[in-house]
Amino acid sequence: MARALINVPPKAKRGEIIVIKTLISHQMETGFRHTDTGAPIPRDIITGFIATYNGEEIFSAELFPAIAANPFITFHTVATESGTIEFRWTGDNGLAVTDQAKITVE
Repeated sequence: MARALINVPPKAKRGEIIVIKTLISHQMETGFRHTDTGAPIPRDIITGFIATYNGEEIFSAELFPAIAANPFITFHTVATESGTIEFRWTGDNGLAVTDQAKITVE
């Protein structure tokens, strides 16, 4: 199971640009490697990431086999109102990881 770490400032001033950082632990197996006996190792990657702020999408990314293990994603948004920023990673083999952070806007 993948484990996510997120960093969202707990407080911000209205209109302030904030930096959001996410890291998810995942081996990101490309499907191009083989075991010592020559058997192919099946592909197992994170294919998508979406962040929403109070239900409105603020960032999305499509990921491919060339992305490193434990993908680190950072992006910016404007603090408009207090609420919840939700993060969702999806991938091969039914991977679905969701996490969230609260932000208070003053």
